[in-house]
Amino acid sequence: MNDTISLLKRRRSVPPPMMTGPGPTADELTTILTVASRVPDHGKLAPWRFVVFDGRARERAGRLALDIRLEDKPDLDEAARAEERLRFARAPLVVAVVSRAAPHPKIPEWEQVLSAGAVCMNMIVAARALGFSATWLTGWMAYDVRFRAALGLADHERIAGFIHIGKATAAVEDRPRPTLAEIMTNFPE
Repeated sequence: MNDTISLLKRRRSVPPPMMTGPGPTADELTTILTVASRVPDHGKLAPWRFVVFDGRARERAGRLALDIRLEDKPDLDEAARAEERLRFARAPLVVAVVSRAAPHPKIPEWEQVLSAGAVCMNMIVAARALGFSATWLTGWMAYDVRFRAALGLADHERIAGFIHIGKATAAVEDRPRPTLAEIMTNFPE
């Protein structure tokens, strides 16, 4: 079995609370984002971009999430407050993949959205290939207009995912996967 297939067969999501540092170096992050950008992109639109949360920016994003959450739920208990504050700080690095899908005369928006999803998956594979663990999450913030605006997203931009990257503190057990018989059919001749 070649290295790429072996890597893909072992891919697991590692919850951010099970991650530690160090995170990727600047050169490793450049490699990860470069690989992430090498996805199908009909029309060469680059219908996605990145927002990187590193260092103290992770804590700032958590405080922002907490402030917005408290607007909706001022009676949030201390455990829930801590959860929001730590949301971006559990992994050494978090990258938001922002979908910039927009109407286009030739390229369907759906293809642009799928391209952003492919960016997320390429990022996870690239991080894994460099020896990191990575997890693709969204959470309420991805859908909250106030949070997106605070990140500087345009009205038409959406968060395809927050990719958390770090080193796993323990092995993660695999979850049940569907058998091919459950998910595959052959188109009749």
